[in-house]
Amino acid sequence: QVERYRRFQIDRAPMPIDLNLQPMQSCSNLNSVVSELQDGATWLSSASLTSLKELVEACGQGVMRSSKEWVRTACEAKRIGADQPISAEEVLAGPATLLRYLRILSKVFQDVEKTGSPILPGKPRNNLLGRECIPVLPVSSLFDGLIFMGLQAEVWRQADANFDEPIEGSWNASKRGRGQITGVLGAGNVSSIPATDMLYKLFQNREAVLLKLNPVNEYLEPFFNDAFRPLVDAKLLRIVCGGIEVGDAIVKHESISGLHLTGSHLTHDAIVWGSDPQQRMERKRDNRPLVTKSVTSELGNVTPWIIVPGRYTGKQLRSQAEHIVASITNNASFNCLATKMIVTSRGWEQRVEFLDLIDSHLSMIPPRFAYYPGAHERFARAVGKPSPEADDGTLPWTLIRDAKPNEKPNLFDEESFVCVCAETQLAESEPEAFLDSAVDFVNNRLFGTLCASLTLPSDFRRQNGLALDRALVKLRYGSVCINQWSGVAYGLMTPPWGGYPGATLEAPQSGIGHVHNTFGISNIEKTVLSGPLCNFPKPVWFPSHTGANQVAWELLRLYDCPSIRRLPKLFFHALRG
Repeated sequence: QVERYRRFQIDRAPMPIDLNLQPMQSCSNLNSVVSELQDGATWLSSASLTSLKELVEACGQGVMRSSKEWVRTACEAKRIGADQPISAEEVLAGPATLLRYLRILSKVFQDVEKTGSPILPGKPRNNLLGRECIPVLPVSSLFDGLIFMGLQAEVWRQADANFDEPIEGSWNASKRGRGQITGVLGAGNVSSIPATDMLYKLFQNREAVLLKLNPVNEYLEPFFNDAFRPLVDAKLLRIVCGGIEVGDAIVKHESISGLHLTGSHLTHDAIVWGSDPQQRMERKRDNRPLVTKSVTSELGNVTPWIIVPGRYTGKQLRSQAEHIVASITNNASFNCLATKMIVTSRGWEQRVEFLDLIDSHLSMIPPRFAYYPGAHERFARAVGKPSPEADDGTLPWTLIRDAKPNEKPNLFDEESFVCVCAETQLAESEPEAFLDSAVDFVNNRLFGTLCASLTLPSDFRRQNGLALDRALVKLRYGSVCINQWSGVAYGLMTPPWGGYPGATLEAPQSGIGHVHNTFGISNIEKTVLSGPLCNFPKPVWFPSHTGANQVAWELLRLYDCPSIRRLPKLFFHALRG
């Protein structure tokens, strides 16, 4: 793993960010902020589950109260219409995801109070290789069986996991008495990421949190302070803005015992080992990190989507093409889980037809404003030529066919974090042999271990169940999705989210540790989410869904007040899409 990671290293510091925002917050009052958090951390270490449940529910009310202005401001920053279907992205990846997380967490606290452990959505099972698989979807209290029709998700535990202890002790009782503070360095692309990272550390690790927002989305600060006012008042949370100097002060503060960051492995290495390439190399060689406190992270991926060859119907091809297109275009492709490498068989007779469908869908979607810093430079590096000039700051959706590792290694070695996706071909044409080869290829040739997707012919699982389970076990990714985009696994909140286990400070790959995991499952290896080749109704994350924003707001209202009475209106808009 270490040698593989070194091969992907890029000897340059992360690109500095300058968005000409408001003056950055000073570090001068950091000591007083940390002192207040220490008081909160002491209380948190022995707080009752009842008290935590009350805080969770109060935060849920705050998220709902802030949601409209929150979404409107995010849409304005990303230059998308707040009243258009595309605005569903900001609802779903913002307040709706957060409210779902808080609702599930509240129910878990309630169950632990009554029974001593969370109540799982179903009974654990063993796969064909004897690996324990714990269901985490559907959650009945939120009507998941109807909303996520046909989808199932399981957490596959590590081979040496204790079958008698699938849940972490008495659900975090062992974490009590720590009284610690963690610094969360927030992501700049998706509004739910810094918030859920903070909530995970606070409620599930019982650590007070100093949350630093990324300069890209500092506009979230007033909404977060409003939504999470109960945590601020209880001295469990402080939110700060600023640049490198504020982040550096948080990293170095002696009373902050841990760090969590979401971003690039380059940022991780600059923090842990130093931004100077020579210094970084020497410190790694001598095992002398600049940071000795606990560090967890989520660091991105060259996200693969493997297409197992076989005979697909036209409807199935169109559906899977739009799944991939949705994964590319969502949030203007500024997602760590955006598909970056489609892996096909050279002998698959429907390959050209499938890629043409992807290109056709992409051509119908208007280009998006490239709001994330450095996008034009990364686009030029990915396609091998200067980015096109556009007065509105947009970049074109780009599919590169038949990419070869020896000709365009950067497409395989680096997460471009821009609207470019490549396709590469493998020689095997027999489905089982292709799957085995594809697993080895993505494991050993692509950078990262965060998430991957597979498209399977309809009869493959029935005829090749053992081969499929063997492939799923072998895949070194924290989330593996069958016929579905891994963005769904992120948004569900019950599955753990993070890189494949085994990462280290020297070779972090897609990150160390995980977040979400609302049932507190232990000894996690990966999440496996599966769904049909053709979803019904049309997924709300499809760009072609004409009522996506209306569905998103109705889903938020459902999570605000779960009731069967809210379903008819939700399904009305869903079916019209």
